[in-house]
Amino acid sequence: MVIKEDHNTLNARFRGFYPVVIDVETAGLNANTDALLEIAAITLKMDVNGWLEMDDAIHFHIKSFPGAILQASALAFNGIDPYNPLRSAVTEYEALSKIFNMVNKGIKNQDCNRAILVAHNAAFDHSFLMAAIERSDFKYNPFHPFVTFDTATLSGLVLGQTVLAKACICAGIIFDNNKAHSALYDTERTAILFCELVNRWKRLGGWPVSV
Repeated sequence: MVIKEDHNTLNARFRGFYPVVIDVETAGLNANTDALLEIAAITLKMDVNGWLEMDDAIHFHIKSFPGAILQASALAFNGIDPYNPLRSAVTEYEALSKIFNMVNKGIKNQDCNRAILVAHNAAFDHSFLMAAIERSDFKYNPFHPFVTFDTATLSGLVLGQTVLAKACICAGIIFDNNKAHSALYDTERTAILFCELVNRWKRLGGWPVSV
């Protein structure tokens, strides 16, 4: 049986934070007024040697909240038809409840303290996530209210690219533009990219940091 060294854990690597990769598709840019239409979440784990990899994934089409604005330009951009009955859309509360169950289980299993959102241009996804959580009136939110890991910033530093597709290609990760703007596909690509950035730092000798 192989025993993990203390530094080969999510708890040690991210100061007790549990990284969860999130992507949203929306009907606009304003998290407080524009509809959240799609959300996907992927949790991460470390193997016994401390290499970061994807764990569980979950994905939902979302019903527009009452009074939500649907910007025609945003729908044309992401190609989502919010009125399509085949979407099998659920409410924000239903989606977030299942995401929270997955995240809380991971936090407990990985001995972490709180989830931290990982996303490409994270401020956007974080704002829509927090707005949906507030509308759903949850008593407990496992995600940090303002701290995030932004793969656009990290990619700019490591790869010299800030666009998700270009960063993935630069990192040797396949990116199909025909599948882009699907929350699940973009979350998968972002998760793979984040793992590569973290693991590349390890391969270069930057983790564990020698004091």
